[in-house]
Amino acid sequence: MTQDELKALVGQAALQYVVPGDIVGVGTGSTVNKFIDALATMKDQIKGAVSSSEASTVRLKALGIPVFDSNTVDRLAVYIDGADEIDHQGHMVKGGGAALTREKIVAAQSDRFVCIADESKLVDVLGAFPLPVEVIPMSSARVIRQFEAMGATAVVRQKDGQPLVTDNGQHIVDVKGLKISDPLAFETQVSQWPGVVTVGVFAHQKAQVCLLGTASGVKTLNF
Repeated sequence: MTQDELKALVGQAALQYVVPGDIVGVGTGSTVNKFIDALATMKDQIKGAVSSSEASTVRLKALGIPVFDSNTVDRLAVYIDGADEIDHQGHMVKGGGAALTREKIVAAQSDRFVCIADESKLVDVLGAFPLPVEVIPMSSARVIRQFEAMGATAVVRQKDGQPLVTDNGQHIVDVKGLKISDPLAFETQVSQWPGVVTVGVFAHQKAQVCLLGTASGVKTLNF
């Protein structure tokens, strides 16, 4: 199966975790787009969604799925999103699509995080994928120096020759050369740095379930 077919497979499989009559937390990215398409087949059975990005909001609304502001919803039964990396404990690196802050907000108000990914995203140690960190622009050079002091290299993500601006009006620093052996401690540490809005390690908001697309079908990992 192609990677696109694997994404469609796990997107469809995630429907089993959607609670009828509830509002669903919906993430961002190419795999989640497959889930959104699948969710449209049961849109009459749910109240709607809380979305983690402008792009997902547009797609949901285009398919006739109501989108709620997260501030109007106390809790969500489930949040379904992809990952750039996931380890064998359910810790993830996320933010390749620059939506990590809103993703972490929606994950925090959800009872269960279901990660949907293809098997290439499963790793033993996080860090091979460049770690996204959303920062207030005036802090970017100092945050880069702090990562360099750890032995890593970091750059401000660019788009069309200019720093990429997130949905929140901030910049993304992408960090290479990390081996994140203790994701919980790492997330806690970097989150304290002045100017860091969100670090793309999801350890405090880790996945409880991962639906992994493999050549032999969907493999379910429980953490």
